[in-house]
Amino acid sequence: MKTILSWSSGKDSAWCLHVLRQDPGIELMGLVTTVNEHFGRVAMHGVPVAALRAQAQATGLPLHEVLIPHPCPNAVYEERMGRFVEKARAAGAEAIAFGDLFLEDIRAWREARLAGTGLTPLFPLWQRDTARLAGEMIAAGLRAWITTVDPRAAPRDFAGRLYDDALIEALPEGVDPCGERGEFHSFAFAGPMFVAPIPARPGRVVEREGFIFADLVLSRGQHDPSCHGK
Repeated sequence: MKTILSWSSGKDSAWCLHVLRQDPGIELMGLVTTVNEHFGRVAMHGVPVAALRAQAQATGLPLHEVLIPHPCPNAVYEERMGRFVEKARAAGAEAIAFGDLFLEDIRAWREARLAGTGLTPLFPLWQRDTARLAGEMIAAGLRAWITTVDPRAAPRDFAGRLYDDALIEALPEGVDPCGERGEFHSFAFAGPMFVAPIPARPGRVVEREGFIFADLVLSRGQHDPSCHGK
């Protein structure tokens, strides 16, 4: 099945890529990411486009950037994603995969949006135990920086930290180990889904619109690969 992966730049979508590559019934065609056109960053994750493109290059897959405004009304989001879905279907895509874990309303919304498009929604990580999944990802060598924190749900100083066993142990009670409820977001920079680590490290930490963001800085000499799809 020819499949596009919805790519947030975070650990769950990175692990989803790893899982899909082990499925002989899946042929990956590329990644798709929504990018805030005002800030030039991945929506909610706050990842700069340069880091996103370097990451996609390390997967060996083409990246398709869907630009959305800030703020983005739901109707605009659906219209722009709808145009991408039409192009993907015309190019031969049969499915779109998502790294969602257990939020029923999000899954139902995705399924409703794809109904009648000719693309099948896939959820390879659905209902995996998130504590066990977190340990599995870390043990397999996946490395990620925490780029966004919702301070109402998780400690502010988690922004810029490495997603590792120590962070999991420090999570307050009720915070999902994978941040599935939006407690935090991440940027995966190493792991079995990449041909090489992405030379990005956390930099300045800022608060914006009620969230804490850790900026990402690419190492000197890292170029901005134009590997994204048109």
